[in-house]
Amino acid sequence: MEIVTRLLILDSLTAAAFLAIWYFCFFRINRRKGRAALHWVEAACSGKGSIIASQWLSASRLRAQVSFTSHWFEHAQVTVRLRPRPLPFHWLASLWRKQKETLTFEADLDFVPAFNLEVWRHRWITHPRSSERTRNWMVTRPGPVVLTTRTHWSQELTPVVNALMTSRGHNLVSVRFRPNSPHLAATVPLDALTDRGAASDFLGMLLELAAGAAHRQ
Repeated sequence: MEIVTRLLILDSLTAAAFLAIWYFCFFRINRRKGRAALHWVEAACSGKGSIIASQWLSASRLRAQVSFTSHWFEHAQVTVRLRPRPLPFHWLASLWRKQKETLTFEADLDFVPAFNLEVWRHRWITHPRSSERTRNWMVTRPGPVVLTTRTHWSQELTPVVNALMTSRGHNLVSVRFRPNSPHLAATVPLDALTDRGAASDFLGMLLELAAGAAHRQ
């Protein structure tokens, strides 16, 4: 009985040590990924704004306040959501649900939107197999298709939708406009911000959306 008890204690200590090492290693990985994301954001804002404060809300969520010199964005902040790697079961659950690591930009606009708009960008891509049956297929590339739940299309929405369809922000997960603060919220996959150029494209797309929302004001 004493041997069994010692073995149970040893197994418990081994499991606890393994979980502690796991947490420490993946905690550092998340910290490094979060700092890298903010680095690219700040590099893209060079000359236009800067990060004035940042705070880890959890082991997988980082929030930073951004100050812009232009009048387009006020009370701006970015939130980086990473996989909960330090917690093994939560991490496996996020993998099972295919949750993406994202960066969300939120800000108030100089021109308050007079409408509510939430856009989710989805794509379905298929690649026909190379076979005798598919060699005669004719593949065409249609223009953007918009599926909307609105029964009436307001004219003030047109500049915003046009900016979404023509901008370089093809990796956007979602965009939201509303009269209440924050007026603009845009989410992009974190793996789309791998360098300064990609981050600059994201910031440029945000400016285009802000200009589109102010077009009818």
